Amino acid sequence: MAFGGFNDDKKQAPMADINVTPMVDVMLVLLVIFIITAPLFTHSIKLDLPSAQSSSSPDKPDTISVSIDGEGRIYWNNEAVEQAELGNRLAVAARKQPQPELQLRADKSTRYEVIAQVMSAAQSSGMAKMGFVTESQQKP
Repeated sequence: MAFGGFNDDKKQAPMADINVTPMVDVMLVLLVIFIITAPLFTHSIKLDLPSAQSSSSPDKPDTISVSIDGEGRIYWNNEAVEQAELGNRLAVAARKQPQPELQLRADKSTRYEVIAQVMSAAQSSGMAKMGFVTESQQKP
């Protein structure tokens, strides 16, 4: 392989050889890296892990649906109740184990005062889980 010469009367042809030295250097570096890191992938630690028996998950607690219509009437699982009776029922439900979840449904035209009274009654009776139920919008 000649790169230069002292003879100027010959036209030089383009060099058609591929220099593989940099490629060999890169491959050797990668080979060394894989040789060093390969034992790390196969190394394992022998552990005697304890086994645990878990009991079946407890049943989901009941849900109580409290609905309020546009005129402020309160319904306990679709049964009309008065404000005083609602407080008694909430107190009984709060003592159950596991405590049921309270789902509050209110009409759009319901006054916030009635909703706040129901929420206050639920909190004062000891209900810990309360959620608001809404309707999802229908896509046209």
